[in-house]
Amino acid sequence: MKLRNMMITLAGLGLITTGCGTSGSNGEPAEEVRIGYFPNLTHISTIIALENGYFEEELGEDITIDTRTFPDGGVFMEAMGTDAIDVGTVGPTPVINNYIKNPTFEIIAGAVNGGAVLEVRNDAGIDSVEDLDGKRVAIPTIGSTQDIMLMKELQDHGMDVNSSGGTVNTVPQAPADTAALFLGNDVDAAATQEPWGINLETHADAKLLLGPEEFAWGEDSTNTVLAARQDFTEENPELTQAILSAYVRAVDFINENPDEAIDLFINHIQEITGKELTRDEIEQALERTFPTYEINEDILTEMASIIKEAGYSTSDDIDGLINLDYLQEVLNEQ
Repeated sequence: MKLRNMMITLAGLGLITTGCGTSGSNGEPAEEVRIGYFPNLTHISTIIALENGYFEEELGEDITIDTRTFPDGGVFMEAMGTDAIDVGTVGPTPVINNYIKNPTFEIIAGAVNGGAVLEVRNDAGIDSVEDLDGKRVAIPTIGSTQDIMLMKELQDHGMDVNSSGGTVNTVPQAPADTAALFLGNDVDAAATQEPWGINLETHADAKLLLGPEEFAWGEDSTNTVLAARQDFTEENPELTQAILSAYVRAVDFINENPDEAIDLFINHIQEITGKELTRDEIEQALERTFPTYEINEDILTEMASIIKEAGYSTSDDIDGLINLDYLQEVLNEQ
């Protein structure tokens, strides 16, 4: 089987997607599956499925696998919306936002719960959520899953972000660069995903205010999901189930063999990005990250409501977004 990998950037997306046809969208079975993901710990299920060859084994030798990595959910969903990828892992809020505008996508499984934390500068005088009043909090991007989780946490304490009439100021910043903001006293806190929470504690003397068990919806907080184009899944049900079989195997492998999974993850990230991650940081971060193929539909519904209240969308109707039928078929066969 041929396996190709490509890094997608904002600048290059248009060039890559131009002329890209849909995989199996002409009524014929797909001969290629295009998988997208981020080079982050919260996408470890995709990475392990690739590293262990689960996709190759489940899809079969006649299917070419094309993998592409993305910097954020907006670029990922743009690629999926222009038929540049068929399936992949992404935060739930970009999927929700894009589904409301264009209901041609679906969530077919969970991928990671938890994995998101609220960190504060040690010298910022923040010992509780209420102390965020008037403070600056870094988020990955406006409308990101961590942005919505921060809003959920603040609302639970009778607070809100500045853009919604509250007193907490959010500052969009790439998670990998947030430590510099901490060290320069440019922000007071950060709602971020792992391993960047551990990175802040290690390199920027940050203090964990809320771990994954407490932040937003706690350990049930949906951080990453497996999304797909509906026309791909409808025209390729057997391939869709094969992809899900690979994901289920990957999740089980991570939970049963965390040490080996960490080694595979570190090597994969170094090969893709050229960055070498420390094993100690990844070990700590994985303890805060909960790989799973299950998903809490009630939480996604609440996320959609918060997204609408924040003015990021005009509706919170996500009826039809979640389709777990293919996953159930896979689980029934085990």
